[in-house]
Amino acid sequence: MRVNGNELTQGPVMATMLRFAVPMILGDLLQQCYNIADTLIVGRFLGADALAAVGSAFSLMTFLTSILLGLAMGSGTVFSIRFGQQDEQGLKEGVLASFVLLGAVTVVLNVLVFAGTDWIIRALRTPAELTALMKDYLTVIFAGLAGIFLYNFFAALLRSLGNSVVPLAFLAVSAALNIVLDLWFVAGLGRGVAGAAEATVISQYVSGLGIALYTAVRFPELIRPAPGVRLRRTRMKEIFSFSALTCLQQSIMNLGILAVQGLVNSFGTTIMAAFAAAVKIDAFAYLPVQDFGNAFSIFISQNYGAGKAGRIRKGIRTAMLTTVTFGLALSALVWVLAAPLMGLFIDDPATAGPVIAEGVRYLHIEGAFYALIGVLFLLYGLYRALGRPGMSVVLTIVSLGLRVALAYALSAVPGVGVVGIWWSVPIGWVLADAFGILYYLRRRRTLVG
Repeated sequence: MRVNGNELTQGPVMATMLRFAVPMILGDLLQQCYNIADTLIVGRFLGADALAAVGSAFSLMTFLTSILLGLAMGSGTVFSIRFGQQDEQGLKEGVLASFVLLGAVTVVLNVLVFAGTDWIIRALRTPAELTALMKDYLTVIFAGLAGIFLYNFFAALLRSLGNSVVPLAFLAVSAALNIVLDLWFVAGLGRGVAGAAEATVISQYVSGLGIALYTAVRFPELIRPAPGVRLRRTRMKEIFSFSALTCLQQSIMNLGILAVQGLVNSFGTTIMAAFAAAVKIDAFAYLPVQDFGNAFSIFISQNYGAGKAGRIRKGIRTAMLTTVTFGLALSALVWVLAAPLMGLFIDDPATAGPVIAEGVRYLHIEGAFYALIGVLFLLYGLYRALGRPGMSVVLTIVSLGLRVALAYALSAVPGVGVVGIWWSVPIGWVLADAFGILYYLRRRRTLVG
């Protein structure tokens, strides 16, 4: 059952983390291609209205995906700890319990979103002229939730064992497929925003079913029935305790973003289109530090399970220095390239100027502070790995709660307007970082040993 050469409890700390993290980073950069391809192709072929509609829908799908991702990440922490402890039965029973939990949640989500599509569109304060486009896109994109569930579950399982390469391979195939299908359905067949959604859904199922089949063939001992392995209440409680809080953390984070999206929508189509494009650039830019935080979490949880406190402390110091350095370099790059990057998403002469200008303003404000969000991702991963997922929830509430409150308060101030929304982001980050670091410094002996 051991994945050769990928156990994270041995070898040089930095090299081990990077060897594991790089495939995760590349994989999630490719996953972002799903949404970026939709946004770019829709913006260039269908115009600003379609771009605004798809961008608003993206915030909603990010929230829904975060529920499944949070459950998978929490489960992955349990898998990593059991793997570090060499508890084979505990690992197998955890896999079974997690699959049942995530599968049930996926079914419930599908029922709720399909039944509540019209209500969701109204709740997002969607302008009347975009309602039909939003509904066309959402009706299709909701069908991809099962594919998202399959991919994230099996990716979390393989990564918990130290294998981050295989999830990358399946994402590479599906990302390329998504781009090809996007161009075919939107530009070739003229299927509009529904075509962009169809391309994404097909690609999601390719990655989800593909990685599930791979795991079943390569590691059948993990998922096939075995003597003594059954669905136990204690395992369900353990998976739920980790997964529910991680899911809550991810959901709060993205619910806050969704609340901000509703506020952005109230400023009209130009601001919506600018935000839609800028957020894609934003997400793509700081995704490496987000995934480094997730890889760091798995590194910590395996070593926590193995009882290697010294290796954990060294890993924390190394990860912090790496993240801050990378975040500063990333901010400088995005600052310089903000305008040309925005120009990739829209070229309609009638609307491009105002949309690009507002997107650049967003990136120059929020994008200057990527080091802060990088540190916050490390803190999320650290507390999740040390069995304190509740602390990750607290940090998310501090960061996103303040962001939402400040966004609504500052944007209502005469002369500030939408700029207040942009500044609320880094303010939330810095306060959450300060809280998380101070908590660690005061409790590190009890947390790590």
